[in-house]
Amino acid sequence: TYYNSVGGIYTVIQTKAKITVDEWGDNYYMMGPYFEHNFKTQVESCEPPNPAIRKAMDALIHNGCQVHFGRWLIEGSPYVILFDIGSAAWNLDRWKGDLWDTCNIGLPYHDREANDSLILGSLIAWFFKEMVSISKHGSFLFHFHEWQAGPGLILSRSRKIPMATVFTTHATLLGRYLCAGNTDFYNNLDKFNIDKEAGERQIYHRYCLERAAVHCAHVFTTVSQITAVEANHMLHRKPDVVTPNGLNVKKFSAMHEFQNLHSTNKSQIQEFIRGHFYGHLDFNLDKTLIFFIAGRYEFSNKGADIFLESLSRLNYLLRVHRNDVTVVVFFIMPAKTNNFNVESLKGQAVRKQLWDTAHAVKEKFGRKLYDALLKGQIPDLNNILDRDDFTIMKRAIYATQRHSLPPVTTHNMLDDSTDPILSNIRRVGLFNSRNDRVKVVFHPEFLSSTSPLLPMDYEDFVRGCNLGVFPSYYEPWGYTPGECTVMGIPSVTTNLSGFGCFMEEHVSDPAAYGIYIVDRRFRSAEESCNQLTQFMFSFCQQSRRQRIIQRNRTERLSDLLDWRYLGRFYIHARHLALSRAFPDKFKMDPMAPLKTEGFRYPRPYSVPPSPSASIHSTPHHSDVEDEDDEPYDEDEEAERDRMNIKSPFTQFTDVTNFLQSQMLQTFQLQLGLQIGESKTQKQ
Repeated sequence: TYYNSVGGIYTVIQTKAKITVDEWGDNYYMMGPYFEHNFKTQVESCEPPNPAIRKAMDALIHNGCQVHFGRWLIEGSPYVILFDIGSAAWNLDRWKGDLWDTCNIGLPYHDREANDSLILGSLIAWFFKEMVSISKHGSFLFHFHEWQAGPGLILSRSRKIPMATVFTTHATLLGRYLCAGNTDFYNNLDKFNIDKEAGERQIYHRYCLERAAVHCAHVFTTVSQITAVEANHMLHRKPDVVTPNGLNVKKFSAMHEFQNLHSTNKSQIQEFIRGHFYGHLDFNLDKTLIFFIAGRYEFSNKGADIFLESLSRLNYLLRVHRNDVTVVVFFIMPAKTNNFNVESLKGQAVRKQLWDTAHAVKEKFGRKLYDALLKGQIPDLNNILDRDDFTIMKRAIYATQRHSLPPVTTHNMLDDSTDPILSNIRRVGLFNSRNDRVKVVFHPEFLSSTSPLLPMDYEDFVRGCNLGVFPSYYEPWGYTPGECTVMGIPSVTTNLSGFGCFMEEHVSDPAAYGIYIVDRRFRSAEESCNQLTQFMFSFCQQSRRQRIIQRNRTERLSDLLDWRYLGRFYIHARHLALSRAFPDKFKMDPMAPLKTEGFRYPRPYSVPPSPSASIHSTPHHSDVEDEDDEPYDEDEEAERDRMNIKSPFTQFTDVTNFLQSQMLQTFQLQLGLQIGESKTQKQ
């Protein structure tokens, strides 16, 4: 496995580690580049338990290439073998020659990432050769992720090392580039001149590495059906298996604990809002909804363009209908900054000062009230506060006056005039004025609990929001809406994201479960924008009770995204690779039952049938409860939804248990990667 801290791929590898370790035990190893800081803080160094691994490492070390071994300190604690690229860089020219002789792919000297990937791949192929020659009777399975791991796969196959290989692309290289260039990508998949497009973007050598790895692998997989279609056109091979991305779903002991966490974290976000909008806090926080978008700063790929346009239209609708709901929208996307801006820090300082003032007056008031009650008197409330108290409070009030609008961004941007988000905010006119019902906060940095401005980790922040909005144009999977789902937070996605396609396939009425899917594949940009606006406006019209019902339903979908369920697709891919690489040893395919069609969660029975069907025809307060609503038993509906969810889930449980026992009884005996002769006889 290619190991590096890069976006969603890192999340896949990290979260999948536990179920893979549960399946393979000490037969599972991760491989990747060595970074000193990461190794010291995230890896526990130890000796390899298997002599073959130790001997293969020593062979590289004796030739001047440093290799490190340990346990990665994440859930599952998998073994990691990390190669120091810098220690082997002196071999780069020779390995470039080997790559050219092998497959006529040349790498330019200035592409550092491609050169590093070749060094890593050459080290891994060298390591494989040493290990296989030592363990002559074992069968080996190797899984490579993304084009950066491609050279290791290409060189291993070209040297005819006896091993089964799986290659997974999480997004095609050229597809990401084309979509970033505002291309009508999905309607022109069959019309692109692939070589020409890659050459014009100066990534032809990277594209060649990716394509060669795809065709060298015994099994090629990708993460979603939409990416499978793309890969078929871009890389000229149809994926053998689609392996959706999952998460480690942590169920709470208390059934409604996630609702309590939502309330707690929302209060913390509201404290930030109080400070950020001081002097302009003329809206009711109890009737304020918190929306957010987060991820890499890919303005059009992540759908920030259509989101901003829809927010402008939502702002208009809320003002025209005189709706008393206010929407505060956070953009959590890292960009180039030089520090927090003074106005944002001042806002939090003013909020704290007001809190301290209120607390001091409260303490003084409380003491006087306490003394009066001890004497058996009802105090005169007109005299319980003296002149000094009123003076302190007036000074605090004057301190909150501001003559400028609340800032749109929390940091000083280096490219303020050309930044895409800020440029479009200027275009649509969302400047946080008093009349705006949609307020915008651009936080161009990933969240951290150590921040002096918004001290929250990302997970806690998500739990405190009301809606995550991710109208991506190019999103091979989409972890952000998935993370919202397992935390019980409704989200917006699209039918061009892997997550959206997966939900459309498995859920009959996704909107009823809090998954709003914008059609960006078969509609124009204008139509998609209007649809997104309507989704958000409908959400704003829901009552508090309806939002609670919807959060309960959203959280119940979490089993669908659990690696315990989605891991079966990886089991299928691995067994398929073994059967193709070693047909004499792995003839049977026990995964056949897993190739059946997916199931669909039915539409919920109870009221409201879906958010759009349950809203009022006229705007109303978000916390109004309707006396004529059909009775709603939350526990009864929860049990009904759980039956809907668990019945299809359990249809694979027996198969999965069988497969895992089959793996333990058959694969471990046959692989021989870490199992010594005595241990093999014992099993």
